[in-house]
Amino acid sequence: MPHVVILYTGNLEPHVDMGSLCRKLADTMLAVHAEDGAQVFPTGGTRVFAYPAPHYAVSDGGTAGRAAGGDGDYGFIYINLRMGKGRSGTVQKAAGDALLACAQAHLAPLFADPRKHLGLTVQVDEAPGQVYDAKHSTLHPLFAKK
Repeated sequence: MPHVVILYTGNLEPHVDMGSLCRKLADTMLAVHAEDGAQVFPTGGTRVFAYPAPHYAVSDGGTAGRAAGGDGDYGFIYINLRMGKGRSGTVQKAAGDALLACAQAHLAPLFADPRKHLGLTVQVDEAPGQVYDAKHSTLHPLFAKK
């Protein structure tokens, strides 16, 4: 933990470099700092995954988009950050704002295309209800302070 999961409509594959977006979001997470200046998310635990939805329905199916001069092929990206319990509301908001700004910058060309219509949602969840949390990793030791 923390994990970012991106779910997106499959029609975005030819228009968005999702691998690059994943890397940018991970780097953004690593740059988030708490009020005391400490890095919020552990380097070895930061993960970003993206999954295309091959089947989807968005809004009205394209009617309004075509009427507005677009192609009617709506896209949608949902970004969910799930973090462990204990971070302040200020840190949670800062992380969400940073991820949103990162995604908006990456997607700017698509948002600027008047033929395309795209929705973007970023949500931050805390894991207070975990009933089991186990880890086994050879990643964390790479970043442990010596």
